[in-house]
Amino acid sequence: MSLDEVQDVRTPDAAATPATPATPATPDIPDTPGTPAASPKPGAWAALRPLLLRVHFYAGILIAPLLFLAAATGLLYAGSWQAEKIVYSGELTVARVGESTVPLSAQLTAARATVPGGKVVGVWPAPDSESTTRVIMEVPGLEEGQTRTVFVDPYTAHVNGVLTTEGDALPLRAWLSEFHSSLHLGEFGRNYSELAASWLWVVALGGLALWIGRRRSRKALLVLPDRAAAGRRKTLSWHGTVGLWAVAGLVGLSATGLTWSKYAGENIGQLQDGLGGATPSVSAALTPGSEAGSDAHAGHTGHTMPDGMEMPATPPAADIGIDRAVAAARAAGVTHELRVTLPAKGNGYVIKEQDKQLPVHLDSVAVDPADGRIIDELRFADYPLLAKLTRFGIDLHMGKTFGLANQIALGALALAVMFLVFWGYRMWWLRRPTKDRALSVGRAQPRGAWRKVPAAVLLPLAAVTAVVGWFVPLLGISLVAFLAVDVLLGAVAARRAA
Repeated sequence: MSLDEVQDVRTPDAAATPATPATPATPDIPDTPGTPAASPKPGAWAALRPLLLRVHFYAGILIAPLLFLAAATGLLYAGSWQAEKIVYSGELTVARVGESTVPLSAQLTAARATVPGGKVVGVWPAPDSESTTRVIMEVPGLEEGQTRTVFVDPYTAHVNGVLTTEGDALPLRAWLSEFHSSLHLGEFGRNYSELAASWLWVVALGGLALWIGRRRSRKALLVLPDRAAAGRRKTLSWHGTVGLWAVAGLVGLSATGLTWSKYAGENIGQLQDGLGGATPSVSAALTPGSEAGSDAHAGHTGHTMPDGMEMPATPPAADIGIDRAVAAARAAGVTHELRVTLPAKGNGYVIKEQDKQLPVHLDSVAVDPADGRIIDELRFADYPLLAKLTRFGIDLHMGKTFGLANQIALGALALAVMFLVFWGYRMWWLRRPTKDRALSVGRAQPRGAWRKVPAAVLLPLAAVTAVVGWFVPLLGISLVAFLAVDVLLGAVAARRAA
């Protein structure tokens, strides 16, 4: 979707045309050179298009660097899943597949001996015959959200290695995740990614409307680049068709990215809860009034937050042990990629599935540590629809749902954004008034386009914009800032003209 969809109908190549005064919005010309421009059909679209062009132009010019940065870091994150398997193969895989595994309790003993000062907060049994068991430990001195993970060979109880992790992410992916979400600038840095996500859907949908609304000589040019075109028209053709194919994915990335953003994410969470779509959690309380389970929005605050990870306090006096607890969970149908949270005071074991590839396995149970009785169970099938959609959307954004295919698709979308930004700036450059002014650039759509929009369209549009700007705060604040700067520049230009 173009940073510079504005067509200059004075000549086929505006880059070779001397500068002329700005003129009112002109209609699109057909994609076949030499075809005369026709008068626009009267109506709401003809009046709305110049306004959309101006918003799309300025949003692209000012937000495109953030979009490019988010896409580049997202591309690295999409590849981190496979890179992680290569870099940490020694920790993640066993040296030799044995005939039988040792009890989880023995694997826990080996992990505790390796990290004497650590407190075990979770155990992730080996998900397949070639993987190691992960023992998650809380260790003093680590940053918030970090744990020490001990990788244990389930056949021999030999410790393959120890790494500092964040959720399910090993150091490489954890670093790239933070780089993508905040550029390692802390809370301040998160504003960059939220601002990019806030504008991505606006730029994408606005560009889609502009591209579909163009008149063209052949319908195929809507979905395929015009190979006969040259110069700026060729760049526009590639920009529009690639944007058309990518728009659904870009809107999806924007929506899911906003769910764990700082400001818009809080509003989305409140709306979801208000509509009865909060993510439920299994209750592990052993006594009435005890609180258990995870926060309804756990896992929505960042790429590496584990689902339902709890820090246990004093363990209960009577404990059947992790092996019998896991056996009870398996007997209850909780079997795929288990995550075991050890019992805390007043709480039992929490055992959850975390297989997020389709078909998903996300059931969970709570087990009484005294006798192995199932205290509570929660099936993913019983989740509210909104909770299911949120789960699917976030996992698609992170590259989990379809595994490698999902990660390749994310990489393709990231590359698409980077090329769209490049093509947009190139069109802006090619539309400069004259080649003699090497540092000049193309002009934006003239001011005052909103005055031509019928009141029946303008007033509802303004109301929707205000609501969206309140719900997505960084979008609203930046839009007001854009308008203020535009008014100031207009005033300066008018004063100079006078």
